[in-house]
Amino acid sequence: MREFSIPALVEPVEPVEPGGAAGDGQGGLADLVTQAATDEPDTVMFGRKLDGRWEDVTASRFATEVDQVAAGLIGAGIGHGDRVGLLARTRYEWTLLDFAIWTVGAVTVPVYATSSAEQVRWILSDSGAVACVVETAEHQRIVDSVRDGLPDLVHVWQLDAGGVDDIVAAGHTVDDAKVRARQRAVRAEEVATIIYTSGTTGRPKGCVLTHRNFRFDADNSVELLHPLFRDEREAPATLLFLPLAHVFGRAVQVGCVRARVRLGHTADVNDLLADLATFRPTFILSVPYVFERVYNRARQRARSQGRGAVFDAAAATATAYSRAVEHGRPGLGLRIRHAIFDRLVYAKLRAALGGKVRYAVSGGAPLGERLTHFFRGVGVVVLEGYGLTETTAGATMNSPGQIRIGTVGRPFPGTTIRIADDGEILIRGGQVFSRYWNDEPASAEALGGGWFATGDLGALDSDGYLTITGRKKELLVTAGGKNVAPAVIEDRIRAHPLVSQCIVVGDNRPFVGALLTVDAEMLPHWKAEHGKPAQAGMVALRDDPDLLAELQQAVDAGNAAVSRAESVRRFRVLTDDFTVDNGYLTPSLKLRRNVIARDFAEQIEQIYAR
Repeated sequence: MREFSIPALVEPVEPVEPGGAAGDGQGGLADLVTQAATDEPDTVMFGRKLDGRWEDVTASRFATEVDQVAAGLIGAGIGHGDRVGLLARTRYEWTLLDFAIWTVGAVTVPVYATSSAEQVRWILSDSGAVACVVETAEHQRIVDSVRDGLPDLVHVWQLDAGGVDDIVAAGHTVDDAKVRARQRAVRAEEVATIIYTSGTTGRPKGCVLTHRNFRFDADNSVELLHPLFRDEREAPATLLFLPLAHVFGRAVQVGCVRARVRLGHTADVNDLLADLATFRPTFILSVPYVFERVYNRARQRARSQGRGAVFDAAAATATAYSRAVEHGRPGLGLRIRHAIFDRLVYAKLRAALGGKVRYAVSGGAPLGERLTHFFRGVGVVVLEGYGLTETTAGATMNSPGQIRIGTVGRPFPGTTIRIADDGEILIRGGQVFSRYWNDEPASAEALGGGWFATGDLGALDSDGYLTITGRKKELLVTAGGKNVAPAVIEDRIRAHPLVSQCIVVGDNRPFVGALLTVDAEMLPHWKAEHGKPAQAGMVALRDDPDLLAELQQAVDAGNAAVSRAESVRRFRVLTDDFTVDNGYLTPSLKLRRNVIARDFAEQIEQIYAR
């Protein structure tokens, strides 16, 4: 058993006696807004996109808007501790409502914008939500369709139909003194939000996170990542495109308000590049899927322009440069090649991110050494971290100046990481959740012995850097008794530009196999390069020898990272991709393994038919 801890950079917020003034340290998250408006009223806190342009929102203006919505919630009868659902994509109003809900001591219950009617019903019912804010008419229809099963639900407001104005109007008789009194009543140890986990198996569980959890995470992350939040060369800013229903997005939101960093929102990934170009963030936060797609699209674009060899040489130089930086100083020849490619290739990649991005934080899944080195060589330092909903996002992090590529960093300040005898990662710290909502057995199982049992497998080196090796529940045991953690080889195979998704199979089977899906955006380029009919779809191409040979290269690259017993011997190509909409990915883009195994049982059997 190995254990490692890092002292807290900022001490936990301590509770005070009831009646303390807002901002005096009692720890309610709404105090961050009040304090910012008091200390720096003219500081720009948000960029809000209106009519295609970014409009500045100062600390003073945001605090006023939060108070107006909070008054409306009070006027609508939302009480201290009441749960309020929030079903919307990432947008300015999401953050506005979140802080208003916290101001009145209520509890935000986020719901993914892509949720089905059954998922919406379960989350609103299990949480006992008394109100719900939805974004669109379609969201309103979904809530209305399940409302008979939601006896506690009194209010439903729709953002696209003027929902914020409707809430504000309900507070016309509520004065500022009532709002302040409700805010002062909020204690750090009280529930701030119930976030329902994605539910790769079974029904989602409601993870209870307190104001103290978020304050601990935000305070220490701002100190740990101070080059991001306190950029001396540029006014720090970030564009949030992660779902705010996910804990990662929420932690970013709170951290930016805590650090008074300009925050923008964008909901449509189709607008992401355009929004990055106009908002011009200094750092971004994302999941590995986005970094993989940025790299693959840039490579394919270069190949379609006849500059594929130049891009590949530039990528190799960027990787070599990053590795040389890690082990000392690049030699003269490498520095010259790097400078040339910086003008030809790297500057264009940085420009695609807005031109000012120097850091990126990646979480949710391993990014891998190849892409981490590539982006650092390009001039964007990717900081990999690790955490779960139950740890308010952050548990470990590579920080500027303390990066060990290939790991997810060292424990967060104030956090202890322990590796159990069976390899499971155990966590203890101020960001660890208090319980699962309405689920005492699951709470006891996860928090037994004073440690949060993550279900993930990992290893700690002597300096405290953590490497994720898999998930306990995802371990495959072949018929020969070999334990196989799918994540490593899946990530390697998925790195191929033509591969969209990969799921490894082989539990109780004689060898390891895989199901692959093809990237729909890359397929037309591949068909053109290989003389295939433009109209040919995946049904026609599934068994095409050239396509299978290309995908075999991806599998071979994956096999190079594992032992012979863990390598993929055979694979099948599926005609449709795994997506959130068809139910094969969770909203946080994790594979729903049990659902895939059930629905593609025939294809899995074909792998082992011979």
